[in-house]
Amino acid sequence: MNAVDVVDLPSKTKALAPDLDPTKVKWIEMFPAGGHWSYRLARGTTLRLIDLEGGANASILLYRADEKLERLNIPDTLKAQHTAHLTTGHVLYSDMGRVLASFSRDTVGWHDPLCGVSDAALVKQRYGENRYQEHRNSMYRNGKDSLLVEIGKWGLGLRDFVPGVNLFSKVIVDSDGRLTFASGNAKAGDFIELRMEMDVLLAIATAPHPLDPATTYAPKKIALIAWQSGTAPIDDVCRLSCNENQRGFYNTEQMYL
Repeated sequence: MNAVDVVDLPSKTKALAPDLDPTKVKWIEMFPAGGHWSYRLARGTTLRLIDLEGGANASILLYRADEKLERLNIPDTLKAQHTAHLTTGHVLYSDMGRVLASFSRDTVGWHDPLCGVSDAALVKQRYGENRYQEHRNSMYRNGKDSLLVEIGKWGLGLRDFVPGVNLFSKVIVDSDGRLTFASGNAKAGDFIELRMEMDVLLAIATAPHPLDPATTYAPKKIALIAWQSGTAPIDDVCRLSCNENQRGFYNTEQMYL
């Protein structure tokens, strides 16, 4: 991956996110198709993820940065908020009932927390095999191995691999429980903003969604912009969206008194 040089921050911010104050932007990353990445993000940082081409998929995992045994819990996230998909107003809960991050803004409207990620066998079966030995950076990557590589950099492994969220992707569940991938859910220029309510470790992979029916391996590029936003105010939409979230924010904020 090629990080944007710091001297380009003002011009890149203006090009990618003209609504943001460039003096608050910490960094920008142009994220390659099929890539993977991880970073420690401080509480009060917002990360905007932008679909540059349309049809992106970005699979994410989150862990508490200073105590990685506390991590994203998708069952609690969905149960507490009475939902099976995520968008503006929703939060991502840890297994300790605290809010790791909030969906503070979202132009897409639906993100998949149900289907997990692709693995090597699925990618080989669907797209064939492009190994690094022959194809170098054009190799076919899968979501599971990509995320394991990233969390491994922080001392985590397979036993720490938990269900995550597929940003930009929509999966519909019918009355018989069948899952259907909705192609074209995200358009070029769509974005999600994840505001960090705790100090977190975030891992991300842009391999194709496991239910994507495309027969050609063609993951999409995204851009990442991180800036200092502050944490959720008292009247924040995520805090007020349900009583459970108010309790979740209270539990979180007790750590930072």
